[in-house]
Amino acid sequence: MELPIFFINLDRDTERRELLQQQFKALSLQGRRLDAVWWANLSEEEQARWYSPALNAKQYYKPLVNGEKGCYASHIKAWQQLLESDAPAMVVLEDDVQLLTDFGAAIQAIAQLGQGWDMIKLIGRPKEKIKAERQLTPTHRLIQYQRVPSSTAGYVISRAGAQKLLSSRVPFGRPVDVDIRFWFENGLQVFGVYPSVLGLDELSEVSSIWAQREHTSATQRVRKLWMKVQLFTGNVMSRSPKLPKH
Repeated sequence: MELPIFFINLDRDTERRELLQQQFKALSLQGRRLDAVWWANLSEEEQARWYSPALNAKQYYKPLVNGEKGCYASHIKAWQQLLESDAPAMVVLEDDVQLLTDFGAAIQAIAQLGQGWDMIKLIGRPKEKIKAERQLTPTHRLIQYQRVPSSTAGYVISRAGAQKLLSSRVPFGRPVDVDIRFWFENGLQVFGVYPSVLGLDELSEVSSIWAQREHTSATQRVRKLWMKVQLFTGNVMSRSPKLPKH
């Protein structure tokens, strides 16, 4: 079984698109483009349907910038795309990733997994704190995180995971990577591949959809600290999902 691979890309980002397509070709894989959301192009009605300022004020330490909103909306489009298809799961990539040698083998192994997972991250921290693990391929392990990393640069999402996210995260109030870290709020079963099978391209240092973040105020720093306490407490108090079996 081959899982569909989609990468999120703005129309104007032709260089990123071409570099990624070259990598797919080198690994004999087919990656399909998903048009990224440019937030300012959305109608006020569409923006209100996806983003909630009230939820943001409750959940996050400062308002989201348009780039963060557009990034989240792009991932929502990917989840919707999965549910509109017949595929059991989908690979979702941002367009600034590098496909490492074992990327294809990891995707094939994930496709053979049974139920019991919603999302499997393909990139994480260089040195990950691992709660449990088992072999996924001869060179990589499937891991249960002690703390879910924040990156959404590349992951595999199941139909159950897409349904769970769409029902609990629309509208959203946090950045997408932060929302995934709060997995205990909606029971999202998040695992990872270790070591990572994706890297970040040098173009990732120059973002197309993320505006430069403003400096945080004293109040925002206090709110951010409280958010971190909530994240820590949620991880400690919640039962982590068990590793899925073949």
